[in-house]
Amino acid sequence: MFSKETYVHRRVRLKKNVKSGLILILGNNDSPMNYPSNVYHFRQDSTFLYFFGIDLQGLAGVIDLDNDKEILFGDDYTIDDIIWMGPQSSLKEQAARVGITETKPFSALQQTIAEALKQNRTIHFTPPYRGENIMLLADLLNIPHGEVSNRSSLELTKACIDLRSVKEACEIEEMERHMATACNMHTTAMKLARPGITEQEVTGAIEGISISGGGMVSFPVICSVRGETLHNHYHGNTLKDGDLLLVDAGSESPMHYATDHTRTTPVSGKFSDIQKSVYQIVLNANDLAREATKPGVPYRDVHLLACRVIASGLKDLGLMKGDVDEAVNQGAHALFMPHGLGHMIGLDVHDMEDYDDTLVGYDEEIQRSSLFGLAALRLGRRLQAGFTITNEPGIYFIPALIDNWKAEKKFTNFINYDKLEAFKGFGGIRLEDDILVTENGSRIMGERIPITVDEVEKIAGKEL
Repeated sequence: MFSKETYVHRRVRLKKNVKSGLILILGNNDSPMNYPSNVYHFRQDSTFLYFFGIDLQGLAGVIDLDNDKEILFGDDYTIDDIIWMGPQSSLKEQAARVGITETKPFSALQQTIAEALKQNRTIHFTPPYRGENIMLLADLLNIPHGEVSNRSSLELTKACIDLRSVKEACEIEEMERHMATACNMHTTAMKLARPGITEQEVTGAIEGISISGGGMVSFPVICSVRGETLHNHYHGNTLKDGDLLLVDAGSESPMHYATDHTRTTPVSGKFSDIQKSVYQIVLNANDLAREATKPGVPYRDVHLLACRVIASGLKDLGLMKGDVDEAVNQGAHALFMPHGLGHMIGLDVHDMEDYDDTLVGYDEEIQRSSLFGLAALRLGRRLQAGFTITNEPGIYFIPALIDNWKAEKKFTNFINYDKLEAFKGFGGIRLEDDILVTENGSRIMGERIPITVDEVEKIAGKEL
């Protein structure tokens, strides 16, 4: 937990950005795996964490804008709870740690909301994503559960985005401190990447490192020799000579701030000549994108720069042809990189994506494209100092997409389909860093995980 003043200040700023009514911020509860008392690892709602900071189940916060009141709703633990859980702080003690003086039983939340509704006051809440909270909101608001998401407050959502986009010094410190765990995860994966080991063994090892570092993984681990599948969560393959192992994995810090990195390692210990050539193109795109990442620059422009670097490199290999700028303008390069360059990262690995990533990543000036590839860019708006973002270019050879575009004769003036046949078993390469936008430019957060060809080959397949 940060200092009490941090949470008080955040709520003060929020109250200035939302005009009137009640702000309702629900915490999360335990979610059963297969019977009620066997639950998934608890993860508190990120909005609740940001404004109230208490990492416990069964809570809700209300900010009464018209009467300048802040109330924490929850229940004290019973003796039966304490038998199983040990001594616990009271609700009032928890509230005091984040600057809240008024507490009420959770059952009183219904009456508080009902009274506000009788007075025709607005109840502000961000878009819910868990079924339990959707049903609770339906009960509180006396509306069908199917209408709940449509009743969420755009005013509150935009206010939260405005506050959470620019990270405070304490948040940056928390994220940077946890980068050491992320580095250990990825260097361990590189060392384990050798013939005969399974993807599941690598996955299990790095998940264990994340837990040992104080937090769960920030998203399901992507660890695959079939790296051309962008979000590949299948871990059943056995690594063999000639494979490339793509590992996209992150860890949550003890305060739930995420890391998110990707590295691609040659299972043979050395890249083949063609693997090295494609790898270097992706690394060039990563480095040049980071150099272009500065306050005031639209991240869409940085994305397009990375795409031009990739298209130019593929042209040098004979896989693309024609005018590089025009190829990128029309989206021909997206055959090889059908995703965006990066996204916000913070309390969520795709920070604030529960609010709607278009609201988070775009604004009235820069709106989301509908062009294949560019449409997948989650962050397009102008960067500001204090943004924490990912930089993750990649090149992928996706057989189904190659066959589809070839059959449709798409971009035949930019793509050499005949030469692509030999690359259908290549896989994919992605290289991802977490970046802090500074006052004058940007920098990698924490110590950079080994990434150059020489650095990766020196560590690949080595003993732990």
